[in-house]
Amino acid sequence: MEILNLSLPAANRFATGYLEGSSDIQNFFHYDYKNDSDYIQRLDELTRRKFYRQELADHIKGFMSKFPHSAEIEKNIDKLRLDNSVAVIGGQQAGLLTGPLYSVHKVISIIKLAQQKERELGIPVVPIFWIAGEDHDYQEVNHVYVLKNNKPEKWIYPEKNLEKKMVTDIPVNKETCLAWVEEIIETFGETNHTNHLRQFAKTALTSAKELTFVDFFASMIMEMFKESGLLIVDSGNKGIRKLEKEFFTKMIRDHAEITSSVLAQQQKVDRAGFRPAIDIGEDAANLFYYDELNNERLLLQFDSQAGVFTARNGDIQFSMEELLEMASEYPEFLSNNVVTRPLMQEWLFPTLAFIGGPGEIAYWAELKQVFEHFQIKMPLLVPRLNITILDRSVETDLAELNLELQAVLESGTERHQLEFIDSQRDKELDDIFDQVRQTLSTQYGYIHCKVEHLDKGLLPLVKKNEDILHKQISFMEKKIDEAVCRKHDAILKKFTRVENALRPGGSPQERVWNPFYYLNQYGTDFISELLQLEFTFDGMHKVIKM
Repeated sequence: MEILNLSLPAANRFATGYLEGSSDIQNFFHYDYKNDSDYIQRLDELTRRKFYRQELADHIKGFMSKFPHSAEIEKNIDKLRLDNSVAVIGGQQAGLLTGPLYSVHKVISIIKLAQQKERELGIPVVPIFWIAGEDHDYQEVNHVYVLKNNKPEKWIYPEKNLEKKMVTDIPVNKETCLAWVEEIIETFGETNHTNHLRQFAKTALTSAKELTFVDFFASMIMEMFKESGLLIVDSGNKGIRKLEKEFFTKMIRDHAEITSSVLAQQQKVDRAGFRPAIDIGEDAANLFYYDELNNERLLLQFDSQAGVFTARNGDIQFSMEELLEMASEYPEFLSNNVVTRPLMQEWLFPTLAFIGGPGEIAYWAELKQVFEHFQIKMPLLVPRLNITILDRSVETDLAELNLELQAVLESGTERHQLEFIDSQRDKELDDIFDQVRQTLSTQYGYIHCKVEHLDKGLLPLVKKNEDILHKQISFMEKKIDEAVCRKHDAILKKFTRVENALRPGGSPQERVWNPFYYLNQYGTDFISELLQLEFTFDGMHKVIKM
């Protein structure tokens, strides 16, 4: 393996500016991740704050006991108990088969940055992955993409889930899921690693009597990363809710200040020329209520006139006192939204740095005043590693097609493919077709004039007849184009291979393809081999040449 660094724009304009070190954008954050001294300042801030380290470590130890384990995991749980330890954290939804590649890239980012900062700062730094189990967007996690008929095709997990349950509560039918996974693996083609991959998936599915989306996700992630000492938490787990009681209380009491702080910060973002990323209104309470009776996670609003918190268009109502009692006695009925999740993470963990994707970078910029309201600062926000896997055969295709890797990663191959087809066309024949069209139109103009004097009723038939002839000319042109494509089919297939490998469906590789394809191609040790590489958090795109 070899790393090639490229400068590519991020998925949004704000994140691109952040990667480039724009001073205007940096003003939306408390620390600069590229500045070594800012890590020292962050450590100093964390030493002045209180964390429930023992309780948190006990919870993580219990939660992780049912997943693949290692001595390194135990060491990091013990590190978390130490007063001088800090954490590098990132999170993602619990996608099937780990979800798209960028989920794994985020885990790698967390682990590598934690290792790097532990060496540089000389203190224990623990890698922690926050599984967004409290999310209820089932459509985000219920599918993977496979290559069918030379293009990405979404394959949805066949069980229907119409309830707005948290992902942590959605069960997985083992037999249904295993059959679905087997079909997916078949699309990859048989390699020396396929049987091992099948067993890997089967073990993850059958390791527990009952299995949820989070369990399935966590089992796979920990099998891949257990030797690195990665720790995981599930934001939807009822056990961690008990540690969050006091923080839910803060959020409820200060709900109006939280909302006004976001809105004020969004005005600054807007004045800087960027569209706000968080959808929030003045009545936002920034918490969800879990309606156990209807298995729904409902976003709470605050009705300032009635002085109550409401959900489902006012059908559900709570007074401030009732919601505070719920936070204290039944915190499992509450969960965070996009605004309060970073706050909850910050209160629970001594977070040195947060690993974020382009979208997260944009919405964290709108939270600065929220953090300041509670007299704390945001952690260093470090962009996750953006990675593209470049197979040797694809690299050969790039060279033969005379394509630049950077251009393909930015915009795909479609324009280059069309230019190639156009270069193979017979320009003289194109001119002949143009002349035939022009002559046809001219001659039918004469016919139209003659028929108009003879019988106006025939004019629609003249027009129809002319259209038919024009269509026949276009039909012939199309057939000639198809013949050109057939003649150069081998070259056009290379364009398609490159597109599917590096920019499938017009999107980055890491946002479409699943890690399982690469595990089938390179073996289940592929992830541990990636972890051996030396990555730098410099905002550059990492191309891994296989």
